[in-house]
Amino acid sequence: MKDIDVRQALERQVLREHNADPDTLVVHELGVLGGASRVDIAVVNGTLHGIEIKSERDTLDRLAGQSEAYSLVFDKVTIVCGAKHLSKVENFVPEWWGIKVATAGPRGGIELSQQRFPKLNRSLDPEALASLLWKDEALSILEKYGAAKGVRSKNKAAIYRRLSESLSLDVLRDCVRDCLKAREGWRSD
Repeated sequence: MKDIDVRQALERQVLREHNADPDTLVVHELGVLGGASRVDIAVVNGTLHGIEIKSERDTLDRLAGQSEAYSLVFDKVTIVCGAKHLSKVENFVPEWWGIKVATAGPRGGIELSQQRFPKLNRSLDPEALASLLWKDEALSILEKYGAAKGVRSKNKAAIYRRLSESLSLDVLRDCVRDCLKAREGWRSD
């Protein structure tokens, strides 16, 4: 079982309804923390939900860094793993992460079973969340809330810091999701 097999199963079994919803955006390979890490799939609607795939052929070598990065920005995270990784994943990822297990069915198809449902992340980092925005998007939000004075010509880090200081976490979460859903010109894979 390879990554592509699990992705196709997710498309058929999980993402189909999201792709049909005009208020939901599904992004493959969304960079977080300035591209330091990429989540396999991000579902953006009323929450920001990251989905990470660890197929039977994958290793868990990068999971520590991914876990740390995703826990800073996503409202929910689900890891979809091959059965051989289940015990390590259960003991490693935060308790609020959901876990789905991907197994090969009797006729070669991939079956996804829910091992643990995702819960809401209570420890988002506002500055890391703001870093999902492009600079012009972040400045536009600051302008809207009258907080852009003194940072218009600053670097992205200063702008993200200002956003995290000026907006409540709930308002910032809404703004980030709205910007991601409205964004045009996503990179092509």
